[in-house]
This record gives sequence, structure tokens and C-alpha cells, in this order.
Amino acid sequence: MEFLTDEKLVIVGAAGMIGSNMAQTAAMLGLTPNICLYDVYEPGLAGVTEEMRHCGFEGVNFTYTTDVKEAFKDAKYIISSGGAPRKEGMTREDLLKGNAGVAEQLGKDIKAYCPNVKHVVIIFNPADITGLVTLIWSGLKPSQVSTLAALDSIRLQSELAKHFGVAQSEVTGCRTYGGHGESMAVFASTAKVQGTPLLDLIGTPKLSAEKWAEIKQKTVQGGSNIIKLRGRSSFQSPSYVSVKMIEAAMGGEEFAWPAGRYVSFAGIDHIMMAMEVSITEKGCAYEEVIGTPEEMEALQKSYEHLVKMREEVIALGVLPPVEKWHEINPNLK
Repeated sequence: MEFLTDEKLVIVGAAGMIGSNMAQTAAMLGLTPNICLYDVYEPGLAGVTEEMRHCGFEGVNFTYTTDVKEAFKDAKYIISSGGAPRKEGMTREDLLKGNAGVAEQLGKDIKAYCPNVKHVVIIFNPADITGLVTLIWSGLKPSQVSTLAALDSIRLQSELAKHFGVAQSEVTGCRTYGGHGESMAVFASTAKVQGTPLLDLIGTPKLSAEKWAEIKQKTVQGGSNIIKLRGRSSFQSPSYVSVKMIEAAMGGEEFAWPAGRYVSFAGIDHIMMAMEVSITEKGCAYEEVIGTPEEMEALQKSYEHLVKMREEVIALGVLPPVEKWHEINPNLK
């Protein structure tokens, strides 16, 4: 089996459903033969490792450990789902306090045990904030840390494809930006259905304004709907998409969706949020978002919501005030 690299990939939270699916996906995509599974729950971790061995992946060496120092030693890529899961009735913001603390420790562990890591993908919620906290405490460059945000855009694509009765791949340019949560900004100006701009379809018999509003709401509530349907939060889709992100960082297939990234532009500063990005071996770069006045207003509101969460984390003592961040991470100057 050919691999993109032989460098070490660490999956944090590997005993869980998301983590175990990430391990399988990484092996199926042939990312690296060097996959380390890390979790604090040893029985589940050992069980996942056995399952991976039973798959018989050619050439893949799965190791596991409950020792973070051992796990992170020589790590070049990390995907972390190591926070508490979202349960029915909870918003991503409800997870803020506990998971912000987890992210702080993750960042400190990266700085202590694998400062030469190339790229880190954070997917535990609220991902915008946990990614920001991880970045600050890790000492890494902003281009080296990205967060899962693409699910929202893919959910928009799915809803539009179902409405128009077309293949999902025939709906292109679907984008949500800003927060990965209920405050996300859903863009119509970027999307096309079988080549026709979505803006030309909204307000016509093919897609009434009321139906478009319903589709946007379904997109926003996509994660909650999975919980209602399955009795637990999403695990297959975040696993696959996050591994595709790290694949791009390893030099593999281009990642074609938005991702969370530390940004500063046009009055939006010192925040991690979904942007138009390119992820390569050189890191995660972003482009300034452009939309209709209404879309840009929604993006601004989403940013303001994230700022409130950021300030709450500062009040909890997980982060110092913004003006002191560069003292912890000089790369944020």
C-alpha cells in the first residue's frame, strides 16, 4: 500500500466513536503507516486498536497509549476529538466551559511534547473556541491549526440537493461562514444548482423565499437533527471530513470546503471561525469572505457571537486578555 507520508499521525480521543472512525478513515485513505491512538480510557482504546488490526490494513502500524507524552513524541499531525460530546438539548456553547479547559491542556501538551508538529485539526465543540484556545497555548502559527467547519456547508449542499431532486455533487459553492454553531452565516451568493446561481432561483416557483428560509434553518440545526434521529451526536461525517483536512495538510487531495482558521480582516480580529481556506503542506491560508450586504451583516453578527464566547473563556481564566496573547504565543503578533 502506498502512503502520503510515513510521518506520525496522532488521533486524540481515539476510544470514542469519532476517534475510532477517524482511525479507520485515515487507514483507508492511506495517509501514513504510522498512526498512534491516544485516549485516557484504556479499555476502549485497546478495543479500537484490536478492531483496526482486525481490518487487516496492509502496512499500517497502529499503536496506542494513555500517556500523552508518549503519544505526542515525534508527532507531525494531530486530529483531536478529545472533548465531551454534545447531547440532546445542548448547544455547542453549553460545552464551552469544560471543553475550553481540555483545549488549554491540549495546547500546553503540544508545546511541551511536539512543538515541531506540522498541522493540528480540532473538532471538539465549540470548535471555533477550542481551536482558538489550542492555538494560543500551543505556540504554533495560525496556519498550523484549523478547525472543523465544513459540515455546515455540506449540510447546506445536502438540503438543496434534496429540495431540487439532483445529485449532491450538482450543487456547488455551498458556503457557511463564521461560527460553527447556531449563529453561522449561511451564504446564498456563492451557490449554484446545476450551474444556475442560487440567487436566481430564490423567490421563484422553484425555491420560494419561505422554503429557502426553511432550508437555512435545517442547515443550522443539522447537528441537532442527527441527535434527534440517532440519539447521539454526529460521528461519521465529522470523522471523514476532519481526516480529509489532515490529508490536505499532508500534501494529499485538495480540501474543497471552508474550515475554521485564526483570522483578522475588515473589523474581524483575534478569532477562529469558518473561512474560505486552502490547506496544503504549507499550512492553512484564508481568503477574505465577500458576499451580499445581508450576508456580510450575518457574518458580522456571527463574529460578534464568537467574541462573546471568547470573552467568556477569558472570564473563566482559560485565556488571558487578548492584548496578552502574544506573550504566550509570539506567532500571534
